[in-house]
Amino acid sequence: MTKAELVEEVARASELNKRDAEVIVETVFDSIIGALHKGEKVELRGFGSFRTRERGPRRGRNPKTGEPVDVPAKRVPYFKPGKELKEFFTERPAATSSAGAATSEPQPTADVHEPASATQFGSGEGSSGGPTS
Repeated sequence: MTKAELVEEVARASELNKRDAEVIVETVFDSIIGALHKGEKVELRGFGSFRTRERGPRRGRNPKTGEPVDVPAKRVPYFKPGKELKEFFTERPAATSSAGAATSEPQPTADVHEPASATQFGSGEGSSGGPTS
């Protein structure tokens, strides 16, 4: 999904025009980026959290020449999916017989899920009332 597609989905779901939806999407992104820049953690309950990690200096290699290169220390953002998001994509393991061998009967597969709606993940406690996902 691209940013433009996200804007279209927000506009459709909230019955706003695209310009207003774009302002909302930009504000959310800018807020996340600003918090990360200040070293804060951003938690979206049911979705996941954004944080930064410190990468130490290391010795790299120029791929063109093969010469060693010093890579300085830096902060990098990363995303850790929340429990609900992980469970959405996790399949249940296939059952086996008591002897440890697989049975000849077809095994149940993971439930097929529809895309998550804002009501599934909720607005979270202590939020401003808007969807957090």
